[in-house]
Amino acid sequence: QVQLVESGGALVQAGGSLSLSCAASVSTRNINSMGWYRQAPGRQRELVARISSGGSTTYADSVKGRFTISRDSAKNTVNLQMDSLNPEDTAVYYCKAQIDFFKFYWGQGTQVTVSS
Repeated sequence: QVQLVESGGALVQAGGSLSLSCAASVSTRNINSMGWYRQAPGRQRELVARISSGGSTTYADSVKGRFTISRDSAKNTVNLQMDSLNPEDTAVYYCKAQIDFFKFYWGQGTQVTVSS
């Protein structure tokens, strides 16, 4: 069992920045990949960014160049730095830990609201 706790969500003005953090209850070295997903009202949950155990990263086209995902193995955290935020980034952001193909865990989510 892996527990994930997200933090850092807030209300921010368009053009601003936020940093989200996801703390895992186990060493992130034992997790195949970790990622951030988001879900806006009335929309499906979508991938925002993902980072593998080897450090390879994947970003949604809509956030490339604005968001940066990173892992801190010493603190067992995965962070998402979000810059140049716009109202379309408003959503609940979820952390996901992919242990293997069949096993994964979700955090409870943190709200990000970007005002225009």
